[in-house]
Order: sequence, then C-alpha cells, then structure tokens
Amino acid sequence: MLHNMMPGTEELLEKEQVTAYVGIDPTADSLHIGHLCGIMMLRHLQRCGHKPLALIGGATGMIGDPSGKSAERNLLDEATLRHNQDCIKQQLSHFLDFDSNADNKAELVNNYDWMKDFSFLNFVRDIGKHITVNYMMAKESVQKRLNGEARDGLSFTEFTYQLIQGYDFFYLNKTKNCKLQMGGSDQWGNITTGTELIRRINGGEAYALTCPLITKADGGKFGKTESGNVWLDRNRTSPYSFYQFWLNVSDEDAAKYIKIFTSLDKPTIDDLTEQHKADPAQRLLQKTLAKEITTMVHSQADYEMAVEASNFLFGKATKDSLLKIDEATLLSVFEGVPHFEISRQDIEAGIDVVTLCTEKAPVFASKGEMRKLVAGGGFSINKEKVSGIASTVNSDTLLDGKYILAQKGKKNYFLLIAK
Repeated sequence: MLHNMMPGTEELLEKEQVTAYVGIDPTADSLHIGHLCGIMMLRHLQRCGHKPLALIGGATGMIGDPSGKSAERNLLDEATLRHNQDCIKQQLSHFLDFDSNADNKAELVNNYDWMKDFSFLNFVRDIGKHITVNYMMAKESVQKRLNGEARDGLSFTEFTYQLIQGYDFFYLNKTKNCKLQMGGSDQWGNITTGTELIRRINGGEAYALTCPLITKADGGKFGKTESGNVWLDRNRTSPYSFYQFWLNVSDEDAAKYIKIFTSLDKPTIDDLTEQHKADPAQRLLQKTLAKEITTMVHSQADYEMAVEASNFLFGKATKDSLLKIDEATLLSVFEGVPHFEISRQDIEAGIDVVTLCTEKAPVFASKGEMRKLVAGGGFSINKEKVSGIASTVNSDTLLDGKYILAQKGKKNYFLLIAK
C-alpha cells in the first residue's frame, strides 16, 4: 500500500502516537471504492494506536482539485456539503472508531469550518507570501494542465488549490498537533506544499505518506463498471452488486486487492494465495475478498444474502433461498433479465400459468411451446417446478407482494411485475 513517504516518517510513527489525516472529496453523499485505499490507511493507522482524522473538503470541494483531472469540477453549496458530510461520516464509522473513549478515537473535520471566514486579503498576506509561484508551478499536477492535457487550461481558482490544501495541513498541525498527511500518489504535490508551509511559518514537524493509485491488471480504471462507480451506499450500489464486483475481479487483481482492502494479516493472505494457486477454479481469493469487504462495508447479513442471491445465476437455489432475499437484492440479481408488467387484478383473481405466460406476459411464443416444456419438467415459477398446465397462480404467489420469477430451462429467467 506504500507508494512514497518523506524521510523520517517511519521513525516518527515508531516514536510516538501520531495524528494523521486523509482528505475526502465531499462532492457526493456517498463514498465509492475509489476512496477505500485512503480509508484503509486510516484504519491501519488507528489499529496501530495512532489517531486518524478524516478531513471533509468542504472548502476545497467548492473549488476543485486539478490533480489527475482534465476538467474543473462543479461547485457545491453549503447545505449540500453538510448533507454529504453527515452521510460520509456514517459510512466511515464502519471502518473507524469515532465513538469510544480511546485517546486515538477518530475525528471528522471539515476545512470549510476554518476557511469560511478567511478573507482573501488575509489569506494572501498571511499564507500566500510563504510559497512562491515558482514552487507552485513546478508541481506535476499543474504542469499537466498547463501543457495541453486540459482543453480549457488551468483556472486561478484551481491553481490556488494546493495552497488551500497546504493551509489545511498547517491548521491541523497547529490546532491538533497533526504531523502526517496521507493520500493517493496523485496528492504528493499538494501534501508536500503543506509540509513546506508548516516548516516555513513555524518550523513544525510535518510528513507525507502516499499509497499507489489502484489499477486493474487489464489497464482499465479501478472501481468503474458499465453502470458507473461502485458506491458504498446500498441505495446506489446494492450489497449484492457490491459483492459481485469483488467476486468477479481477475486472479491477478484479487491477489493485489486482498492485501489492500481487507484487514487480514500477511500469513493468512499468503496461505490463501497458495491455496488459490493450487486450485484457481475455486476462486478462493475472490470469495474471501468479497466476503471480507462486503461484511466490512455493509454487514454479515448482507454478505449472506448476497451469497444466497448469487446461487440463482451461478448455482442451485430453492424457493426458500428466494424468500430470504429482499426486493432490492431480487432486482439487482435479475436486473438484466426480461421484465414484464402484468395486471395485479388478474393475479388476485387467480390465473392459469399458460394464459399468464403466453397472453399476459410473452415468456413463451406459443401455448404449444409452453405445454411441451412444462410436460418435460423444464418450467418453474419462483424456483418450484410447474407440474401441469392446469396450475394457477394468485396473490400468494407474489414475492414481496409484487413479483413472480419465471424460469425456462436452466438459465432463462423472466421477472413478472404485478401493477
């Protein structure tokens, strides 16, 4: 997980309890898995007895960081930022201890609280004079934007970002004795501006530590799927879809991610890796990774539900399994299968399966095709084989009072929705 650190960082961590922070972009009301590496750094830090600060970039979220980006971000109002902050803290509490009486309990801070009353003239006079433009221009993130990677160049607002982030470090160093800032490798320039500012203003101790930017073995962007980000919020990415993301990573990626995104110790991971190499088809690394991280981000119950749900498409499942999963998981599992709307009145009155699956919903092209498959035992409703064409369904058949799962053969599913 270590990409780079300033000389003296390791010695500092061995010498005393260190307060360290990671900045988090508050532009959404949920974190996504792109944030997880930084969060895991804070988690490790706290488990080793040090004190983690999670800094919500309320002020910097109103500006935009040029690091690793080719366009300026949209700016947020204060009400949105406060809402996002509350949601993010709730998610962070799955990883960090905010509530105990321990002297290294985590704290959430928001740079908007100390930046909002800072006048432009005071900032220029008290902070800006300590860092030269030459120093700021030399940063890689600035150079990339100036050398044509950005269509619209670099605004003054974004150019000042590193100075504002540097002031955050100075403020936390002064008020909370924070001596270490951590982040992704793309943040090195911003972080070192902070250490430079601290040393120039008051000669204080300040250090930097970065983790690698997480990549996929095939070169694709980590954390992105066809439907976008993989979020920690269950309403944006269901626990089932979250579990499936980790379950479906490549062997090479699983071997890397299990070291970064779980709290398993090295002997355990080494043993799992050897077992996986001996029988890759069992996908032991992926299964363990998916279990650990789904349980940590969501819960043990959500993990168990995701495993149950996975059995529908990738193994054997029963009606009991179907009844255990909730509506959101059901819809996640069968997101890609054909959906047909049916009349709730027809279901409540009772309807035979042939009429339902040919006339009301085109599961079968013809009644003859359906009769043939039913006779061969190849058609199921809610994971129970339909014994004959005279079978009927009614409101008791509905899952969650709304759905019927029809299945032709082993793999052809159809979701009927009563409305």
